[in-house]
Amino acid sequence: MDFVVGGLAGVGAGFFSNPFDVVKTRMQLQGELVAKGQHSVHYRNIPHAMYTIVKHDGMSALQKGLVPALWFQLVVNGTRLGIYQHADNYGLLRDDQNNTLFLNSLFFGSVAGMSGGLVGSPLQLVKTQLMSYSSRKIAVGTQHGHPGTWKALRDIYKRNGFFGLWRGAHGMMIRNSIGSASQIASFAVCKEWMDNNDVFQQSKYLSSFVASNIGAVLKTIVLTPMDVIMTRLYNQATDASGRGVYYDGIADCARKITRTEGLLAFYKGMGPSYLRQAPHTVLLLVFWDVLKDLQKTMNID
Repeated sequence: MDFVVGGLAGVGAGFFSNPFDVVKTRMQLQGELVAKGQHSVHYRNIPHAMYTIVKHDGMSALQKGLVPALWFQLVVNGTRLGIYQHADNYGLLRDDQNNTLFLNSLFFGSVAGMSGGLVGSPLQLVKTQLMSYSSRKIAVGTQHGHPGTWKALRDIYKRNGFFGLWRGAHGMMIRNSIGSASQIASFAVCKEWMDNNDVFQQSKYLSSFVASNIGAVLKTIVLTPMDVIMTRLYNQATDASGRGVYYDGIADCARKITRTEGLLAFYKGMGPSYLRQAPHTVLLLVFWDVLKDLQKTMNID
């Protein structure tokens, strides 16, 4: 049941944060392997990006990739929050006074995130390719033109085989490991400190709200560079053997971005990334708290 609770929390959060994910993906692909000032800038900032997307592709384009995004949230957060909660249930996260052990929380958050990233990688692959697809006038990155989620999964499987669905999974596992560890550990420690010190006596969920905001800030800072690399790996075109046309892997992608776009390119899309992470993290972790309380009330194991 812990896995179901985590998955449902992720789905609820994913629906509201998806438009910022679309903007983030477009901005991270903009100017791919081209020096600054030598490429068209279709998306200058968050409001301009949203205006441009709606103008050229319609309002519904802000929810591109929503189907795989919600399935991704269900699978990934069900896996990672379920694993983390199981570790807590088995007493692996707390000391004798029931206080959260930060390093233990960091470790199991990392393991849980890596596991979720492996399981959900095919959905993230399809989601990225759907979100990047746009009208020709504002196109960035490789345009895959998938008509939908299941057709995309079938086409990738037919073209590159079963393991082609996990292309770029190593990047996703590292990304999720870093993001999950920073998010869950900071949330758990901050929330516990506020609850123990009666910072928000009027509502226990206020401490969840504040702690999840802190988790969102830390997650955005540490996650964005790997997020840029992951987006590039997932969206690149492939040759007949299923190998990426632009990047051979994480190290090659990082080297090429640094050489052609500069170090600041690793923080492309950080604004929409935070505006996605903040509501997503808040909703995810607050929903998680609420659903866990509901589970206890109903005595569901």
